[in-house]
Formats: sequence, C-alpha cells, structure tokens
Amino acid sequence: MAALRFIGVLLEVLILFNSIILVHELGHFLAARWRGMVVDRFSIWFGKPLIQKKVGHVVFSLGTIPFGGFVSLPQMAPMEVLEGRVLQNGEPMRPVGALDKIIVSVAGPAFSLGLAFLFATIVWWVGTPTSEAESTTVVGYVEKGSAAAQGGLKPGDKIISVDGHAVDRFTGTGNSVAMRIAFGEEKTVRIEYEREGVRKTVDLLPSKDPVKGWQRENIRRLPIEPAEKAVVGRVISPSPAERAGLRPQDIVHTINGLTIFHPQNVVDILQTNGVLPLRLDVERNGQRLQLSATPEIPLKGSDARQPRLGIAWSPYSIITMSHPLPWDQVGGVLESMYSTLRALVSPKSEIKTQQISGPVGILGTYFTLFQSEHAIRLVLWFSVLLNVNLAVMNLLPIPMLDGGHIVLSLAELVRRRPLSEPIIRWVQTCGAVVVIGFILYVTSFDVRDLRGRAVKPGKSNPEELIFSPGSDATTPSAPPASDLPKTH
Repeated sequence: MAALRFIGVLLEVLILFNSIILVHELGHFLAARWRGMVVDRFSIWFGKPLIQKKVGHVVFSLGTIPFGGFVSLPQMAPMEVLEGRVLQNGEPMRPVGALDKIIVSVAGPAFSLGLAFLFATIVWWVGTPTSEAESTTVVGYVEKGSAAAQGGLKPGDKIISVDGHAVDRFTGTGNSVAMRIAFGEEKTVRIEYEREGVRKTVDLLPSKDPVKGWQRENIRRLPIEPAEKAVVGRVISPSPAERAGLRPQDIVHTINGLTIFHPQNVVDILQTNGVLPLRLDVERNGQRLQLSATPEIPLKGSDARQPRLGIAWSPYSIITMSHPLPWDQVGGVLESMYSTLRALVSPKSEIKTQQISGPVGILGTYFTLFQSEHAIRLVLWFSVLLNVNLAVMNLLPIPMLDGGHIVLSLAELVRRRPLSEPIIRWVQTCGAVVVIGFILYVTSFDVRDLRGRAVKPGKSNPEELIFSPGSDATTPSAPPASDLPKTH
C-alpha cells in the first residue's frame, strides 16, 4: 500500500508540474501561430522522444528527460543545444520581424502569469492554511544567553519592522521577520518592536546554524521563535500533569499569572519554580479552567534532574484558513522575487545561488505538499508561487531564456537587421551552458536535501519520562503519538 501511495503521489506531482510547463509553452505556440510563424516541434520534456505524433507540419512529442519543455521555432534564434536540429519540412521560411519575435517570447511568461492568477483566484475562494507563525509578529521564545536576549527582546514583544521594513508575519515569503533578517545587508539587524504600547529599537547580531555535511549553507537568523499556543499533545501516565487533570488538546494560557507565548516558556518557568505548586489557566473546548499542578523530578528519563510536569506538547501549530486576494498573492511573490534577485547581486548580501531550488527541489516540495493534510490548498498556493517565478525568471535577459530572445530582437530593431547567425549561435550556446550549469549546481543541493530528509540520525521519539506513581494516578494516558517533541 505504501508503494502504491508513493507512485500515486509521484504521478500527481508529474501531472501538475508538466501541466504548468504545458501552459507556458502553449503561450509560445499560440502566439507563433497567430503571427504566422513556422512551428517545427512542440515537446514536453527534453531528450529523445518517447512518444511523438505529427499533426500537420507540427511534431508533438514527449521526451525522456522529465524537466521542462519547448516549442521549436526555426525563425527565432536557434536552440539546437537543447532542442536538437530543426526538422526540415522542405518549405521556405519567410523572414520574421523583431516585433513578432518579441510577442512570441513574451507570450509564454504571460500565460504563466495568467495561470498564476487563476490559481490565486481559486486559493482566494477555497482558502489557504495559515499557521500562527504566518499570522503574527509576536515573539514567543527568545533563546537564553543569545544576542536577542542580551539585547532585551522578550516573549510577548511585537516586532514592527526589521531594518526599516514593516513586517506582517513571522515566517514565509514577502514581508516576514525571518525573510527580512535573512536578506539584511548589514552586520547587525535593526529590530523595532512594541512592548506594552511603547516602541523600542535594538540592533542585534544575527547568526547561522552550522552546516551539516554537504548541505547548502543556512541563511542568517535570530534565535527567536514566533508566538505559538501551548497545546497539550499527550499526558504521560502517571505524572503531575495527569494528577492535575490536564488532557490532550488543552491550551495552557498562563502559569502563576505569567502568559505562555510558546511551549518553551513552560520549561523556563519550571526551571525557575522548581517543585513548588503551579496555578494553570487552561482552555478546554472553549471553556477556561483553573488547575493546580506540582512539578516533580522524574525517576528516569531524558534530563531527569529537572522538574517536569509530564506533558508532550503537540507538534502541530494551530491552523486557520485565510483568503488573500489574488493580486495580493501575486504581488507578494513578485516582491519576494525582487528581494531575492537584489540580494543575489548585492556584494553585501549573504544570500547565494545555492539557496535557490531547481527542478528536483520543486518536485520534492510538491511531493511533500501532496501528502499533507491540506494537500490541495497548499499545492494551489505553491503553484501560484511557481508560475510567477516561471514567468519572471524566463524574462531575465539571459540567452536561451525568453528574455534573451527579447534582447536579441531589440538589438535587431536597433540595427534594423538581424544579427549574423554565427553570433546568435555562439550567444545561445554560451547562454545554454550557463543555464544548464546553474540548474545542475542548484540541483546538487536539492538532491542533498532529499537525502537529508530520507536519513534522519538519532531516535525518532524522545526517551519516556517515568514519574512516581503517586496515590491517585489511576487515569489511563492517551495513545502515544509518533512525532511528539520532548516532554516537560
């Protein structure tokens, strides 16, 4: 069953991915036919054809290399490096004007952008899953001893801007806290935050997580986490939490009057409080309860010298459905792409080309999304991002891409005659080498990422804590979960 599920998801990914490519190439195809140009071949995928059929003067084919596709237009700049030699139909080809070439070149990205708006409209209608981290800029946890802690940031602080850029969420693309920190160009990050109605500013030194093996370099970050509700995932039996009456799905709002902005806050309180009794304000099924719990030092288990309650927090963030407007979705991706391209060319930025994903990374992301709880919604959202990226990246003025064709056509307009064929072939070949080399480079990191996901060192579950049975530990515990974090 697992193998069948894997094959099914893989087929779903390939169908969607190739449909997106098909729409892009269809734009070129229809524009070329509209302008009366010769269309030699319409191919999905590259390489030797697996299947091909000639309809009229056009050969439609499916290649052997499952990345990309093309429309062979012999009146445009030659693309023999990727498409192979042009098929000879025995018919003379009339010269094509530069304007016609520009129209055909723009049509592919225009169709991709149109498909992005179609997906974005569906996302707006059905909604997209939004985690707490994607809907808040409130700090939930600050790592002890870190630069952020020394700078004065505390749980509950609301971040207003990063390096002068207003932020509206903690993670994700666009104006997020994480992205603005990663794309900063100065040694320090200026954080403007609000605490109890008062705005303050602090300059903090970001850090990077160490690279494991041959993985891509991590982007810079601050050791802070977004606010996240402390939802009980499992209650160990016997334990102080069980004796206090805590149950799975309970939300702990306060302990001893202190607001809980993140499950890790509970650990900090336990370390400070020791084994003294605690007052818990808990939400259960929409109702608030007041419970009392006395932490204990476990008899056995991970870090058994520290006081614990015997709770395993839920690893899943609380999800809500948001309905962003289509132009807000597309605009957000465009803004994110602009920031990325700007960072890539800036000598001050630490963003490098290895942070970009290629075809393997894209397929891997789709594969993961198709297996998620909100698969269709997430796949639609990611398809908006992919189509906008496909449109913009193809418009870059690089030979072999649509933008390269546009540049050559503009040069033809200025010169009032086409460039010589040897020059065009040389330019296209150099562009193909650069593009293919870049794809192979980023793909090498994508493959390493996939290998890293498949091989996870260490135990999948934390060592179970064992507490003293006590006198009233008779309530059975909830069934164990497979991915629960460390117990407290």
